[in-house]
Amino acid sequence: MELLGALESLRRPLDRELFPLAIGEAAADRRALRELTGQLDDYLLPRLRAIDAPLLAVVGGSTGAGKSTLVNSLVGADVAEPGVLRPTTLVPTLVVSPADRDWFTGQNVLPGLSRATGATGGSGALRVVVSDALGAGLALLDAPDIDSVVTSNRELAAQLLAAADLWLFVTTAARYADEVPWSFLRSARERSTALAVVLDRIAPEAVEPVSRDLDRLLAENGLSGTRLFTVPEAALPDEKARLPEESVRPIVSWLTGLAADAAERSRVVRQTLSGALDSLDTRVPALATAVERQQAAFDGLRTIVTGAYAGGMADFDEGMRDGSLLRGEVLARWQDFIGTGDLMRSLESRVGWLRDRIVGFFTGRAPAVELKDALESGVESLIRGAADGAAERAREGWSAAPGGGGLLDRLGAMEAARLGRASPDLGGRAEAAVRGWQEFVLDLVREEGAEKRTTARLASFGVNGAGLLLMLAVFASTGGLTGIEVGIAGGTSVLSQKLLEAVFGDQAVRSLTTRAREDLRERVRVLLAEEAARFTVRLETVEPPGGTADALRAAARAIHDHRTELPAPAAPTAELPAPDGRAAESPAPDRGEGP
Repeated sequence: MELLGALESLRRPLDRELFPLAIGEAAADRRALRELTGQLDDYLLPRLRAIDAPLLAVVGGSTGAGKSTLVNSLVGADVAEPGVLRPTTLVPTLVVSPADRDWFTGQNVLPGLSRATGATGGSGALRVVVSDALGAGLALLDAPDIDSVVTSNRELAAQLLAAADLWLFVTTAARYADEVPWSFLRSARERSTALAVVLDRIAPEAVEPVSRDLDRLLAENGLSGTRLFTVPEAALPDEKARLPEESVRPIVSWLTGLAADAAERSRVVRQTLSGALDSLDTRVPALATAVERQQAAFDGLRTIVTGAYAGGMADFDEGMRDGSLLRGEVLARWQDFIGTGDLMRSLESRVGWLRDRIVGFFTGRAPAVELKDALESGVESLIRGAADGAAERAREGWSAAPGGGGLLDRLGAMEAARLGRASPDLGGRAEAAVRGWQEFVLDLVREEGAEKRTTARLASFGVNGAGLLLMLAVFASTGGLTGIEVGIAGGTSVLSQKLLEAVFGDQAVRSLTTRAREDLRERVRVLLAEEAARFTVRLETVEPPGGTADALRAAARAIHDHRTELPAPAAPTAELPAPDGRAAESPAPDRGEGP
C-alpha cells in the first residue's frame, strides 16, 4: 500500500529533535512534533497496517469526572482504580475481551508503553485487564485526567486520546463548560475523531437544562450531532462502588451493539483514520515551516562564525602588513648585529660590505637561532591574537543572535567562556604550522638558489641566512610592484629585501615573498578553520539534517495523493450510530433515562 509507505516516509525524518533552538514558538513546535510522532506511532501506522483490528475506545475527561467508576460500571467489574486522592488514574487501564487479548498485549497499539497485567503497573506502563463483559472487537482504555496537575499525566492523556479510534469523553454538570475539555473536543472536531460525550453526575432535575446547554456548546464548537449520554447522580457508599446498572445501561447497550457490528466498527475506524490523515495536510506543512525557521537560525549562527573568523584572518593579514611583528623581539635580535642610523643611510653604497658582515652573522649559530626563534614566537603570538579576537566576536555574536544565547546556555557558563577564547592547544598547533612554514621558505630559497646565476651569491649567505631574510621580508612587504616600497622598524624591511635582491634579483624577490606570504596565510587559514569548528561542531550535533523540511512536505503530498486507497467512512461526521445502526437523533430532554 503506497499510503502506508508515504506515512512511513513521513515518520523517518521525525526520529530526532527538529527544534533545538529557542526561537519563535519553539515550545509549541516541539509539542506539535511530539503529538505528530505519537499519533503516527500509536495510531496511524498500526491502524493502517491492520485496518480491521479491534476498535480502541478511550475514556477521557477532567479530574474527578468519574471515568474509572464509569469504566468499572460499564464492564460490571472492578477493573480500574478510582480513588479520593488527585490526580488519580496514574497508570492507564486497558480492558479487553479474551478474544482480543493477544492483539492488545502485543505492541500493535501504543508501542511505546510497556504492558502490565498485575494489579498495578509502573510509570510508562499500560495495565491490561481481560473482561468477559466486553464483546470481541472493542476495548476500553481508562486514561489519566486531561487537566491533571501532573504534567506527565496530562501528556499521557493526550497521547492516549490521539491513539483512539473513538473517544468516550466524560464530563460533569459542574465542569462541562471548562475550557480545557473544550480544547480537546475541538481537536476531535478538527481531526474528525469519532466522539461520544458522557455527562456524568448530573442531578435528575438538571438533566434537561444542562443537556440543552451542552448541546448548544457542542454546536457552537462545530460538534453538532455528537452522541450525548447522561448519567444521573447517584449516592455511592464509597469511591470504589459502581454506578447503578440502569444508569449506564444506554451506554452499555450502545457499546455492545458497536462491538457486535463489524460494519459500524469499520465505519468508526475509517472516520477517525480519515480525519487523522486529513489533519496532516495542515499539520505537516506547518511543522516544515517551523523546521525552516530553525534552519534559518542555524544559518545565521554559522554566518556569525564565518564572519568572526574571516575577521580573524583579516587581523592576521594586517599584522603582516603593518610591520608590527618586526618592532619587538625580532627587531631587537636584528639590531644586536647591524644597528641602525648611519648604516641604514649608507645602505645603497655599502651593500657589499654589509653582506660580508651578514655572512658572519649567519655563520655564527647563536644569533641566527635567536632571530629565528624570535620570528617564530612573534608569528605564533600574531596567530593567537587573531584566534582570540575571532572567538570573542563569535561568542558575542551568538549571545545576541536568535537561538544562540540558548545554545550557549546549554553549554554552561564555564564552557561558553572557554569557547570565547582560542583553544588551549592552539599554541602547539601554531608552533607546528610556523615551523612548517619556515621549512617551506628554506625550500623556496634552495629551489631558487639552484639557478647557476644565484648559486655563488647564495653560498655567501647560506640557505638559512637567505631564508631568514625572506621571512623578514614577508612581514614588511606589501608584495607590490617594486617589492621594496615599505620600510619600517628602523629599516629592517628595506635592508632584508636589499640583501635578497643582491642575491636573487628584484623580480625573484617579489615572487619569493608572495609565495612565502601565501603559504603562511594558508596555514593560518587552516588553523582558524579548526578554531571555527569549535563553534560549528556544536551546531552540527543538534542541527536537523539538511532537506528535512522538503522531505516532510514531500511525504505530506504523497499521503494526500494516496488518500483514495482508504475507503471513505459511511457518514463523514462526528456522529456515531445508535445501537440499531441508525444515526442518533437529536437528544431528547429525558436522556437521563437513556436514549
